[in-house]
This record gives sequence, C-alpha cells and structure tokens, in this order.
Amino acid sequence: MPAATTTALDLILRNGHVIDPSQNIDGVMDVGFRDGKAAGVGKALKAGPKTVVRDVLGHVVTPGLIDLHTHVYWGGTSLGIDANEFCRTSGVTTSVDTGSAGPGNFAGFRRHVIERSEARILAYLHVSFAGIFGFSKTIMVGESKNMELMAPREAAEVAAANRDVIVGIKVRVGRHSSGDQGAAPLNIALQVAEEVGMPLMAHIDEPPPSYEAVLDMLRPGDVLTHAFRPFPNAPCTAQGTVKPAVLAARKRGVMFDIGHGKGSFSFKTARAMLANGFYPDTISSDVHVLCIDGPAFDQVTTMSKFLVLGMPLTEVIRQSTVNAAIALQRPELGTLKAGSVGDATVLEIKDGRFDYVDVLGEVMTGDKRILSKGVVLGGKWWHGTVGI
Repeated sequence: MPAATTTALDLILRNGHVIDPSQNIDGVMDVGFRDGKAAGVGKALKAGPKTVVRDVLGHVVTPGLIDLHTHVYWGGTSLGIDANEFCRTSGVTTSVDTGSAGPGNFAGFRRHVIERSEARILAYLHVSFAGIFGFSKTIMVGESKNMELMAPREAAEVAAANRDVIVGIKVRVGRHSSGDQGAAPLNIALQVAEEVGMPLMAHIDEPPPSYEAVLDMLRPGDVLTHAFRPFPNAPCTAQGTVKPAVLAARKRGVMFDIGHGKGSFSFKTARAMLANGFYPDTISSDVHVLCIDGPAFDQVTTMSKFLVLGMPLTEVIRQSTVNAAIALQRPELGTLKAGSVGDATVLEIKDGRFDYVDVLGEVMTGDKRILSKGVVLGGKWWHGTVGI
C-alpha cells in the first residue's frame, strides 16, 4: 500500500518485516512517517533529501505496542514505575495506567506524570478516592475493602473532565482487594461507567467474589484483567475445560486481558485456555515496582511467554496493538494506517534457550524471546531508544 501523498517523508523504516494485524500486513516492506503521523506502508518508499532512513533489516516492525495494564504514576503511588524508561526497555509507546490514581489524586497524576511523559500515557480512573494508595513490600491495603473510599460522584466528574486521557473506570475486587465487601465496589464502578459512557476494567483476585460472579456483571466492551490467573478463580476447570461463564461472557463482548503482574498469571491456566483455542483479547504486563524485576518483567517478556506457549507471532502482536486499541476505543492507536498516530516498535525475535517464570514459580524453557530494539514516537525515532 503506497504512501498517501508524494510529499517527502520525515522518516522511513526500511526493509523491516512489518506485522500490522489491523491491515492484515505480514511481510518485508517499508514504513513511512510524515508530520508526526504514519504515512503509509509499502515497497521501496521514496526518501527525500531530508528524510531520515533507518535500515531495520532482520527486525520486526509493528504498530507502537500498547500495554493495557500498567502502573506508571511514578512518585505519586508506591507501585508506580517510569513510563519513559518502560518504553525504552519494552517498546511500549502507550502505557495504560489502570487505577493507580482515583479522583482525589488524578490531577497530580495528569500534571506531574502524564503531561510530562514523552511516551503516551492513558488511564483507567479508579472509583476509589485515592486509587491504589497502599501497595508495597511492607504495606498491602485493599482499597476496595473500605466503602467510605468509594467516590462515584467525584469519579464521574473527573472522568468526564479528562476524556482526552481517561479511557475507562477501574475497580479491584476479590478477597485481597475488597474483602468482605465482595462485588459491591464493582457495582458502584459500573454505575460510574454507565454515567460517563466509558468501559470498565475489573481486577479479580481470590474469591469471594467468584470469577463467574464478576463476569456476569460485566457489559460488552468491559475488560476482565488477570484473566489467566491461577486457581482459585481460574477461568478453567480442573479437567482443563473453559468455564461456561467465560465462553458466555466472550460471546456477549466482554474482553479478557492478561494483566500478568506479581500474582495473576500461571502457565497451567494459559496452557489449558490455549489448548481450548481461547486466546486472550489483550496481552498486558501489569508492570509495577513489585514485579518489574520478576515474574512479569515487562511487556515483551509477557508477549514472549505466549509465543513460546505456541501462539502465532501475528496473534501476539494483534493482542498488543489493534486489540488493545479496540479495548481503549482509540482506533488511531495500534495501527500503521496512513493518518494514524505515528508510533511504531522495532522488535528482534531471538532464537536460543530462554527461561520464563510464572507467578507460582513454575519455570518454562522456550526457544524464542521477543526483544525491543527501538521505537518511533510521534513520527520520530525516539532519542531515548538504544538498540539499532
């Protein structure tokens, strides 16, 4: 597909293996950028006298990776990491923060982190007033246990006033997050999501409530994160079949996100789900300070786990680009279509022997590893990138 116009391009990524599931592109070609936007994908795109050309022969070029579940309120919460550094190491051009901030502290997140970040940050706003405020190696506070912290009015006001960066409402439920309140915080969060016309992302940990009970409450377009978590509250039975409630939820349009994190992804669950042909809708790392050094590490490591579990590379890319953009309702992301956001990620698919670990400590040895080698942000090869 040629570039849309003959105006000189600002940047060309030359000779890469382009995988763009949004356009069913899977082959060696060039990617062009102009005026901060993607300008087209095609063979032998023409360079002008001022065009920057980078030869990425032997590498995979994708739309800018989207990590649908991160915690990047650096300095504002105890679990936040730096989004720019994460972009450098993991090739993630859009980090979606999932509930680090609530309506009581979102203004600080926006001014001091989101607006200063070179890499894009979007956010699910927590329905709890101060978001996930007590999460560290020594302090673990389930913010949804305290119903006095639920702030539906304030959450609706803040979400409506920040639609450019807030993409949905977040809530955490489960024994560790909501305690004896069960699914009550989810009910409140759903009311906020309905009020502002946004999707909801629900965290689930150990019961109560049950996996099935949470799914039954979710609407089309809502996201269940930690979808491939281990028992208890796994999506599959002891016999390795997918629970009927999971199949029913997917049929009506609920989206299933990985959200690896510190305690929410097991190889056993993933093997059972993939064996049944049930792929996640989105792959995400749930990266934060307690899992960035393992077991999650980053987005490309999480993607690598699915690659060595047998998922085709094109599907791994799909779930980290266009599918995530669909969940966000941001069609300008996750694609290299002309006129879309000018973000791209350059990856290396390395052969060898690599050990991967899940949250239960199971080690799996695989023969491939996905590595980030560079990113394009806003149509420019990012200065913070080291690789090619």
